[in-house]
Amino acid sequence: MANITFKENPVTLQGQQKQEGDQAPDFTVLDRQLQEVSFSEAKGKKVLISAVPSVDTSTCDQQTRRFNEEVEQVAGAEIWTISLDLPFAQRRWCADSGLEQAKLYSDHRSLDFAMNYGVLMEELRLLARAVFVVDSKGTITYTEYVPEVSGHPDYDAALEALKKAE
Repeated sequence: MANITFKENPVTLQGQQKQEGDQAPDFTVLDRQLQEVSFSEAKGKKVLISAVPSVDTSTCDQQTRRFNEEVEQVAGAEIWTISLDLPFAQRRWCADSGLEQAKLYSDHRSLDFAMNYGVLMEELRLLARAVFVVDSKGTITYTEYVPEVSGHPDYDAALEALKKAE
């Protein structure tokens, strides 16, 4: 189990944490138009799932921008950014950032993603910062639960894992 802190204070992660080699569980989230989207819709594609506490923070903003800008260099890949932000806030962020095509999803209603991937910070009811790479067969080939939630993930390692995924 990952030891995670938020601003140097330990937090408890709820849900089932994942590791490399696990099958990626399906989950349902909301898109910016309040429509349900299931991860099974990405079946056959390689996907980098970027979990962030809120796109309205500088670190989450930078993480979301960087992954979305660099995904173009990886043929056949998608980036799914998931937070507990309301879809309205995600829609505003996409418009303000110029990343209208970004796949930002909200898990605020059911916590389906949060519980299936073990990223819900119990004390804050926010997602912990984490990155998962899922190959086209639905296998998790890379996981990172960022130890200090206010810090950045290892972008290079995550993108390299996405490039290597089949």
